[in-house]
Amino acid sequence: MTRKTVRIAMNGVTGRMGYRQHLVRSLLALREAGGLALGDGTVLWPEPVLVGRREHALREIAERHSLEHWSTDLDEVLADDSIDIYFDAQVTAAREEALKKAIAAGKHIYTEKPVATGLSGALELARLAQDAGIRHGVVQDKLFLPGLLKLKRLIDGGFFGRILSVRGEFGYWVFEGDWQPAQRPSWNYRAEDGGGIVSDMFPHWEYVLHELFGPIRSVQALATTHLPRRWDEQGNAYEATADDAAYGIFELEGGIVAQINSSWAVRVGRDELVEFQVDGTEGSAVAGLRNCRVQHRSSTPKPVWNPDLPAAYAFRDQWQEVPDNTEFDNGFKAQWEVFLKHVYADAPYHWDLLAGARGVQLAELGLRSSSEGRRFAVPELRLDGTEATR
Repeated sequence: MTRKTVRIAMNGVTGRMGYRQHLVRSLLALREAGGLALGDGTVLWPEPVLVGRREHALREIAERHSLEHWSTDLDEVLADDSIDIYFDAQVTAAREEALKKAIAAGKHIYTEKPVATGLSGALELARLAQDAGIRHGVVQDKLFLPGLLKLKRLIDGGFFGRILSVRGEFGYWVFEGDWQPAQRPSWNYRAEDGGGIVSDMFPHWEYVLHELFGPIRSVQALATTHLPRRWDEQGNAYEATADDAAYGIFELEGGIVAQINSSWAVRVGRDELVEFQVDGTEGSAVAGLRNCRVQHRSSTPKPVWNPDLPAAYAFRDQWQEVPDNTEFDNGFKAQWEVFLKHVYADAPYHWDLLAGARGVQLAELGLRSSSEGRRFAVPELRLDGTEATR
């Protein structure tokens, strides 16, 4: 075995997602496993170079995990020819400019989403990356969750017959920050800082629907701010200018109708924080983060509406759990492995910056739909900036 060290600039690791999922549970987990084998005798050894604005936080993380390299100077890091890949998990408002710098420096790009604050910027990033000839990928972690992998297995196996509809419920109660600390950063609730549940979650719904069921043809959404007053990390009250809930209806290619509710102002009455119910002519399934249960046509009961009598059975008990049938790894780590193999072993990879631009497009159209009170077609994106009607 030949070990190849891969130096990766990681910007934004002082944040929750960048630290827990991408640094600790992905790249450091790969190191603990001995690296990533490419299948040709080469083992990739990721070497994170931590980047950020808070020197004390970077130093503390580096010392905690025995990492040698960190910096508050992004330009200096990007000028280092020994660094191959730039990863970005910053706040959305800072991401676009940093990605442009990394592309100009010739680094391969792997980034969280949304990739930019607007569609024009997202498309520009995709064009710049293509012109630079670099490899680029966007995190689409939910595709690698056990629950959705089981759902994909059902789709590929023809379990549903003709799929009719998708119903998604996502969210949980994010505390306002006064009498209990909020479990999300305050910038999420300020539109001027790039916050809002539409810009945060619609990019997720775009790739989930696109990859599992087909391209989105139209969107109609209502975005609202249920809790207009919150308290920041210092305990100061502020006005929430960004949406904290969104209710969307998406028409997919082939006639499938998807309805997805997203909210940071809802108390969880589901088994998991996100669940998707898929109904088809031959069967139905409910998939969450980890679990998936099904009800086939042959075992579908015949309920009768009668408000005068209590239900004689529990509806949840009439569904069957889908077995794992395999071992599931951390979804973020799994996609890191696919991207690294794409860069160093030419493995196929299509979750690129253009795919990221589709998510930004859907968020923009969702907000516009809410503002204007009407449904919008979702044109197919092209790298030349034009939009093709499906």
